[in-house]
Amino acid sequence: MKVLVFNASPRMERGNTALILTPFLEGLREEGAEIELFYIYKLNVKPCLGERSCWTKTPGICIQDDDVRMLLPKIRQADVIVFAAPVFVDGMPGTLKNLIDRLIPIVEPYFEMREGHCRHPPREVNKRAKVVLVSSCGFWEMDNFDPLVMHVKAICKNTSWDFAGALLRPHGEALSYMVRKGYPVQDILDAAKNAGKELARTGKISEDKLKIISRELVPPETYVNMTNEGFKRALDRLKQTK
Repeated sequence: MKVLVFNASPRMERGNTALILTPFLEGLREEGAEIELFYIYKLNVKPCLGERSCWTKTPGICIQDDDVRMLLPKIRQADVIVFAAPVFVDGMPGTLKNLIDRLIPIVEPYFEMREGHCRHPPREVNKRAKVVLVSSCGFWEMDNFDPLVMHVKAICKNTSWDFAGALLRPHGEALSYMVRKGYPVQDILDAAKNAGKELARTGKISEDKLKIISRELVPPETYVNMTNEGFKRALDRLKQTK
């Protein structure tokens, strides 16, 4: 199983998203998956020009000479694609959106009706990949993930990929703090690892694992107070340095 991973967090391996992504990939790796991980902030990915040369002049190939040329063959042959990203202003970070915008060479320019909807057919060289979303959010509630999850599901429909599930961690800063301080949160990391194992074995992730990953850590009022106190201390330190 070839697994292609895109971590779109600007904090990369130190971010809250990586707290869930890392054990998830460990589970996949222990089941024999071949994993290739890219940090989008280290890639040269220019915005799409929107002039459609990849459909009409150089079919399947983008005319821009950047890292997308290296990534497209890997994307076409991946069995699993993992998009790992924190929620930024109700959606994905712009760096990840730039990459996804550049993926239109993997589909044909023609239209077809598929499941009662107008879409582009995939190019024959593509595998039908499974897509997993891994995301963290600073806000407390689960519904803050809804726009991002809907967006990724829509992308899967348009590219003929199969959406395999979303590992979502609300009030992500609380998890980061609790891991550092040794609080009993190992069940969340274990669930992420076991989700990777399940995906490798069965092609699916069970709902019970996803619920553990997203479970409540502290009441919302407590989390709000903790967060506000942390920002207040940071701003007080700033005042003291002036």
